Amino acid sequence: MSSILDSSMSNTSLARSIVGTDPEVLKDIYIEDINIVTWQRKLSHLIADASESVIYSNPALQISQIVTPQDAYSSVNELLGGSKMSELLSEDISELVDMFCCLFGLNRTGLRLSVLNSAMCPKFHVDRVPCRLITTYHGIATEWLPHHAADRSKLGHGSKGMPDDQSGLFNTLEDIQQLHQGEVALLKGESWEGNQGAGLIHRSPQLIDQTNRLILTLDFIDE
Repeated sequence: MSSILDSSMSNTSLARSIVGTDPEVLKDIYIEDINIVTWQRKLSHLIADASESVIYSNPALQISQIVTPQDAYSSVNELLGGSKMSELLSEDISELVDMFCCLFGLNRTGLRLSVLNSAMCPKFHVDRVPCRLITTYHGIATEWLPHHAADRSKLGHGSKGMPDDQSGLFNTLEDIQQLHQGEVALLKGESWEGNQGAGLIHRSPQLIDQTNRLILTLDFIDE
């Protein structure tokens, strides 16, 4: 396993982040004081090209589906049109579904695959979920704040309607971290047992030059 502990935090009781170049790093989400794990994978040229092709063919794509590891490939590929390019992307998505379900002992997961041309969640927030997988196949990726760098009292109504950079949520723009295209991240939410008050704070990035994003999320669903 290739992982790097975030050593910037002096108080080990606070939530930390872990990154690694091996998918095995995703297992570290089970460490109690971790609230984000990032697999720093690089998209192959084939998957990158397939992602661009899907955006071009489906500029308003919005897929929301409950899938299992067994039917994820066929379900997604059918919804994407069954082309050679969609087959490549569907295969990669199917592998992530299998990994996510295996990691958490799930029989099925809630899948969302979307083309976005604006920030879906432009303000920093936390999710009321146990854990979410997110990856950006094309475009700029999710922004997040380290636990130690944020004043959580400024989230939601605590911001008093002010923008994130004026509410006091964080001190400087340098506090904001960002995932990269192709990376796979697990974001621990507020509903993870024992993680109340430490769900990862994140937001959608502002899009520039009208560049679309293609993002995938996987979530727990009620069995």
